Amino acid sequence: MKILVTGAAGFVGSHVAHALLDQGHEVVGIDNFNDYYPVALKEARHARLESREGYTGIRGDLANFQLLTSNFQQHGFERVCHLAAQAGVRYSLQNPFAYEESNLAGHLNILECCRHHNVRRLVYASSSSVYGGNEKIPFSEEDPVDHPVSLYAATKKANELMAHAYTHLYGFQSIGLRFFTVYGPWGRPDMAYWLFTDAMLKGKPIQVFNHGDMKRDFTYIDDIVRGVLAALFVDGLEPYEIFNLGNNQPELLMDMIKHLGDALGLEPQMEMLPMQPGDVPITYADIDKAQARLGYQPSTGLKDGLGRFVSWYREWLAEGEGRA
Repeated sequence: MKILVTGAAGFVGSHVAHALLDQGHEVVGIDNFNDYYPVALKEARHARLESREGYTGIRGDLANFQLLTSNFQQHGFERVCHLAAQAGVRYSLQNPFAYEESNLAGHLNILECCRHHNVRRLVYASSSSVYGGNEKIPFSEEDPVDHPVSLYAATKKANELMAHAYTHLYGFQSIGLRFFTVYGPWGRPDMAYWLFTDAMLKGKPIQVFNHGDMKRDFTYIDDIVRGVLAALFVDGLEPYEIFNLGNNQPELLMDMIKHLGDALGLEPQMEMLPMQPGDVPITYADIDKAQARLGYQPSTGLKDGLGRFVSWYREWLAEGEGRA
């Protein structure tokens, strides 16, 4: 198939694009290469994709409806994998309008293009953040998600509602995936595991929020990619679906820090801080639905996954002559 991947220079998007190419699909990737985190990392991810047969890269913004329309007309996509978004809970406190443009206007443009160009299935990234301050765990797709605690979470819930409306009105299939704390090689420098690794290697203290009393359902990138591909191709799904993609195993933040320290051979220095606005104390995915409908089965534990990340990170630093 010919498949559009938005956010192709991003963490999850680049991994998904490689996996689709491995399966023999043609991939068109679009990314705006914004500077939310260092652009050099996005360029490096994208360069690896551009070296592969079957890949076409587009530099542009999802808010540019004319650019999107022309590419939908040119390529006739059979599937769209929409992974581009302005990420980050804390960043949304300082730059709310970036989320309006990327996560709301960009998502609407994708929906309109799918509507007008006969795309059979849209798969898009939602987030575990939609569960907000829910106290019932694990988080199930059937739980209410009406109380977001960050603007980022509110935009992701809005994405689900917008997709539902378009599926109801225009009939194309939309599959939303609620990702739970994705980590691994070629990851995001704004995520805790990357920030902690960078600080430890520099001999600096790491900032540990809520005094370390937090749990996260850390999910390794390869497991996430398998779930995304299943959502793109598995038969028998309903016209509108939502799935959790997590590891079904919440881990203590302090255990994550210990695993990182062990992998690096370093003793972490910690600065204990209160909870950040918009943060939540625990994420925990109920993945029964994804297991039953997508055949999704995560297989990478946190210790092994962080070890793989650290190995990649050391290579990344070496190749960049000490970059961080």
